[in-house]
Amino acid sequence: MPELPEVETYVQELKPLLSGRTVIHAQVSWPRTIALPDAAAFATQMAGQQFVRFGRRGKYMLLHLASGATLIVHLRMTGRLYLIAADASPAPHTHVVMHLDNEQQLVFQDARKFGRIWLTSDPSIVLAKLGPEPFDPAFTDEALAKALHGRSASVKALLLDQSIVAGVGNIYADESLFRARIHPARPGGSLRADEVRALRAAIQQVLGEGVANAGSSLGTSGLQNYSRPGGAPGGFQEKFNVFRRTGQPCPVCGATIERIVVAQRGTHFCPRCQPLEPGA
Repeated sequence: MPELPEVETYVQELKPLLSGRTVIHAQVSWPRTIALPDAAAFATQMAGQQFVRFGRRGKYMLLHLASGATLIVHLRMTGRLYLIAADASPAPHTHVVMHLDNEQQLVFQDARKFGRIWLTSDPSIVLAKLGPEPFDPAFTDEALAKALHGRSASVKALLLDQSIVAGVGNIYADESLFRARIHPARPGGSLRADEVRALRAAIQQVLGEGVANAGSSLGTSGLQNYSRPGGAPGGFQEKFNVFRRTGQPCPVCGATIERIVVAQRGTHFCPRCQPLEPGA
C-alpha cells in the first residue's frame, strides 16, 4: 500500500491544485469508503467546504478545511485521489466525487475498495494511535531503542507497527533493514545500540530518497498500487536494493537476494549482508 513517500507526494502535488477551492456538492457511490460520518452525512457536510491547508501524518493525507474540519484520506492498497474536468466521466471504481468551484471534480478511485475517508473536527480520533514521524525530532535513537527494548517480535513486524514509527510499510522496512544490515526476522529487543542507530538513520535515509523520487509504483495482479495525482508513476522502485529482487544479486556483496515471510508479509533481504546471527 502507499507508504509515507507516496502519501507525501500526494499532499505536495494536490496542494497547489486544491488550495482555496470550494466543494459545491459531493456524491458517494460506495458508502463503505466513508469511515466517518455516514455517507449521506458526508455528502451533505462537504458542500461548501473550502480546502485551506494540507498535511500528512503517517500514511494519512490531511486536507484541512476552512470550517475547522479535516478531510482524512487513507489510500490503502489501490486508492487514488485526483482531479478531472467537470464534464469528464469518472473512471471505473470511482467511489467518491466532489464537484469543485473551478469546473473540476476531485475523485477518489479505488479498485480494491480498501481505502477510507474521514470527515471530522477531531483528527485525533484517527491519528492518536500513531507513533513519531520519522523526521520528527522526537524520533531519536533513544526513542527507537525504548520502543524495541524487550520486544520478542521481529524487527520487521515492529517497523510495520505504526505505533513504533509512523509511515513505514513493507517496501521501506525491507529497504531500511538492508541498509542497516539487520536481518528482518531478528527480535526487536536483540538489537545492539549501534544497530538501533544504524536502523534509525537508514529509515530516514530511505524515506527521504523515497520522497525525493515521488514514491514507488508496483504492479500487483494487473493493478498498479500507486500513481501520482496526475497519473505518472513514482521512481523509487528503480532504486530498490532488495524489495522484489528475489533471486537477483545483492548490489553490495553479490549474494542472491532471498524472500521469506515475516509478519505475514513477503520480506526481502540479503543473507550475507543481513545475517540472522549478529557477527556471522
